Amino acid sequence: MTTAPVLSRSAPEPPRTVTVGEHPDQVLDLWPDGEPGRPLVALVHGGFWRPRFDRVHLRPMAGALNEAGWPVASLEYRRIPGDPAATVADVLAGLRAAHEHSGPVVAVGHSAGGHLVLHAAATEPGLVHGTVALAPVADLALADDRDLGDGAVREYLGGPAAEHPELDPALRPTPPGPVTIVHGDTDDRVPLAISESYLARHPGTRLVVLPGVEHFGVVDPQSDAWAAVAAEIATFGTSPPGPLASGG
Repeated sequence: MTTAPVLSRSAPEPPRTVTVGEHPDQVLDLWPDGEPGRPLVALVHGGFWRPRFDRVHLRPMAGALNEAGWPVASLEYRRIPGDPAATVADVLAGLRAAHEHSGPVVAVGHSAGGHLVLHAAATEPGLVHGTVALAPVADLALADDRDLGDGAVREYLGGPAAEHPELDPALRPTPPGPVTIVHGDTDDRVPLAISESYLARHPGTRLVVLPGVEHFGVVDPQSDAWAAVAAEIATFGTSPPGPLASGG
C-alpha cells in the first residue's frame, strides 16, 4: 500500500481551536465563517483509531469545504488502544460543542471516523442534521473478521468486536436522520463490502459507490472523487433551526 499524498499535504491552520475537555486531544478546530443558512460541517478523521493519526491530515478537506462556503469544525479525540469509551465520549463531546455553536451539524467521518459518526448519529441523533460516512468502518464485526488494519478493531476495542455490540454501527438502531455512505470500489483498506453489510442492516441508508476510487480519494480535494463527495455533503445545504441559522 502506498502513502496517500493528502496525509502529508500542508494546509493553512484553522482560525480558531476550541477546547472541550482537559486532555490535549479534547479539542476542535473551527473555520466558523460560511454562507448564510449553511449548517456547520463537523469532520471526524480516521486512522483506525490509532494515536499516530490525528485531525491535521483533514485540513486540506476542511479548507476546501470552507472555501466552498461551509462553516467547518474538525474534531480531535483520544485514541487510546483498548479504551474505546474515551474515543466515543470525545466525539460526542465535540459534536455537542459544535451543536452549541451552530445547531445540528452535518457529521462527516472518514474510515474510523465514519464508524464514529455513524455511532454518534444512532446514539445522540439530535446532534446531527445529517450524516455522511466516507469509506467507513461501518461494521465492526465484519472488519474484525477480515482483520482490517492488521488487527485495528481488536486493538481499538481491547478485544473482539463481538464483546462490544454497543459500539458497532451495524448493530445499533438505524439513525432517524438521513445517512449517506460514500465508498470507492477499489478501496483496499476498508473494502466496499463493509459498507454493503451496514446497508443490508439499515436499508434506508443511501450508498454512493465511486468507481475506481481508493480509500483516501474521498477526503482529498485534489482527487477525481472530490466533486462527488462535495455534492453529497451539499445535499444537506439548508441549516435547521439553531444558533447559527437564527443569527445567534
